[in-house]
Amino acid sequence: MFSHIMVGANDTAASKAFYDATLGATGVAPGFADDKGRVFWMTPTGIFAISKPIDGNPACNGNGSTIGFAMASPEQADAWHAAGLANGGTACEDPPGVRPGAMGALYLAYLRDPAGNKLCALYRMPA
Repeated sequence: MFSHIMVGANDTAASKAFYDATLGATGVAPGFADDKGRVFWMTPTGIFAISKPIDGNPACNGNGSTIGFAMASPEQADAWHAAGLANGGTACEDPPGVRPGAMGALYLAYLRDPAGNKLCALYRMPA
């Protein structure tokens, strides 16, 4: 459904360090910058990117917005969360753990990146 997701970053170096660590915990290679200073992380299923806003205004997070990253296990979600906390992210929501949902139990871990974007690591628990 999606080809890519790009979020704003005020400090691209701090955001790159954060995403290199969190996405690296899931096996994604470090991001690379283009000639415009945008940073991209490529996977077989899509692209995640950060950029200073092109309109010159400060980056801000979307109230009510969350970007979810698929995890292979609860342990991978925990590694993602720990890497984020160690690299400029802040915890938000409840601590990582299993939560019941309408579509089954989910293991969820939430963070805010250095620009305040809300992120989630999600693993669908076996039935």
